[in-house]
Amino acid sequence: MIQLKSIFPYLIGTLFFIFGNILNIEDVPSKIIYKYVGLALFLTIFTSFASILFAKKEEIISHLGKIFLAIIYIVVPFTLMVQIPFLNTSFNYVNTTILGVFILIWTNDTFAFLVGKSIGKRKLFERISPNKTIEGFFGGMVFTFIASFLLAEKFTTLSVIQWIVIAAIVSVFGVLGDLIESMFKRQAGVKDSSNFIPGHGGFLDRFDSVIFAAPFIFIYLQFVQ
Repeated sequence: MIQLKSIFPYLIGTLFFIFGNILNIEDVPSKIIYKYVGLALFLTIFTSFASILFAKKEEIISHLGKIFLAIIYIVVPFTLMVQIPFLNTSFNYVNTTILGVFILIWTNDTFAFLVGKSIGKRKLFERISPNKTIEGFFGGMVFTFIASFLLAEKFTTLSVIQWIVIAAIVSVFGVLGDLIESMFKRQAGVKDSSNFIPGHGGFLDRFDSVIFAAPFIFIYLQFVQ
């Protein structure tokens, strides 16, 4: 969408993801790899800045902005998302935590669409996404809270209060992430973020809600564990 042809976002993104998650591996070599990955990450970021010396003057800020937009908007959320299953009292990997997050997001998206389609009249943010309505937003929120109570009974690693707070985060920041991705697509003049999933939009179209909600869920669970 941003038509960035530089290889640096891919290198920085891959190294950042490895750097952020490699300590979850418990063997000794991971500590050594961590140092080398950190060094490679630093050198790659430094090189990306040095590369602007060869760019046209009017492209410098745009080039760097696109690189770090891609990193902050995509790489950081996915790195933190992988950490979410470890944020519990035992700090062991618990797959039901991240599964529950996705269930809440799917619930919010589904019922926001159904309620908005059925009784939605007032636009939520017409300039960015004309199909989203205020009624759909609150409808999705109500059903997401209901789903959080059901999850609390089945996925007991987190408490009822924690699931309710996560439901609130998903309801607000998930929708915000959806709107922001819609804004990016409007700026780029495209309907889908890519052709990666034919008929369902691009990769970001499927993950726009969790991309924005995951960092806030990560921060919340960091404070309550």
